[in-house]
Amino acid sequence: MPASLMLAGLAAALAACTTVPTPQARRDAAEALAQARGWQAQAIPAGAFTLLAYLPASAAADSADTLTVYVEGDGLAWITRSQPSDDPTPRDPLALRLALAQPGGKAAYLGRPCQYLRQQNPACGSRYWTTARFAPEVVEASSRALDQLKQATASRRLILVGHSGGGAVAALLAARRTDVDRLITIAGNLDHRAWTTRLRLSPLTASLNPADEIAALRQLPQWHFAGGRDSAIPAELVRNFAAAFPPGAPVHVAVEPDYDHHCCWAESWPRLYRMAVER
Repeated sequence: MPASLMLAGLAAALAACTTVPTPQARRDAAEALAQARGWQAQAIPAGAFTLLAYLPASAAADSADTLTVYVEGDGLAWITRSQPSDDPTPRDPLALRLALAQPGGKAAYLGRPCQYLRQQNPACGSRYWTTARFAPEVVEASSRALDQLKQATASRRLILVGHSGGGAVAALLAARRTDVDRLITIAGNLDHRAWTTRLRLSPLTASLNPADEIAALRQLPQWHFAGGRDSAIPAELVRNFAAAFPPGAPVHVAVEPDYDHHCCWAESWPRLYRMAVER
């Protein structure tokens, strides 16, 4: 390769790196979204990790019995196809935007291990946003955080909503708990073995797989939304996950033809949320 081309490629790579907001800037962006709606941050010690949550200041005063918890996606897991990020805090916390758009009822947002609070989590290493992003200890920490969110909001039952990899965590939590009334995913990574095979990615060797939990989830009402233009989690993978359930299982798939992995879920969320909880 000519030296001029090598230098041009290096310059382009360096320019791409400089356009990624810092972890603090990403945290500040989430904070601004939450504060604009009167939501407050809460750091939740949960075993090996401390997780960041957001919830309305008035959540404890709401007499509703059910809390809807939105689990964030994988965030900024990779800088390039071969280089993991140093910090998985999301650039666009879509699950937070969904939580803020919920049309009624109690809601809370739950970040994933190592997001937002990377420096406060000595256990965090890049494996927890790459090969071990759905590891047993990740699911256990998220479950402990759910217990504390229930207590903080005086709730007894849960609806779990997850975007992308947060859909996988939500499904794994639902398979292990007895207080979940409904599972909702948006562009959910519900079978990471099929996903890594389809997209020719490195396998998530240290992660649990929601596709192995069909028996535990077969009686739970579920809605799985997929985007017709989503190349990150193709709609076919979501359909295949739902097709693995026995006939008559309360599992629904809705494909929004013009949506991709991020657009336009938050804008349409009041309509989609009602569809998922009222049927």
